[in-house]
Amino acid sequence: MEVKIGVQHAPREIVLESGQSAEEVESAVADALAGKAQLLSLQDDKGRKVLVPADKIAYVEIGEPTVRRVGFGQL
Repeated sequence: MEVKIGVQHAPREIVLESGQSAEEVESAVADALAGKAQLLSLQDDKGRKVLVPADKIAYVEIGEPTVRRVGFGQL
């Protein structure tokens, strides 16, 4: 699923494809914003970790889970 993270005072947002569920991402964001964690830590599809300081998060947009299509059908 696609996750977009807006960072304060940064002109661009962070966009990553995560293999985590929407509930896992939401829980990690809630913990970071509640002060339980100083960093928001998410892992993308390729195994890389993205760390964002919790006090610099402007917004987080959690997209719909995407289903990978296979074949030559209509898009």
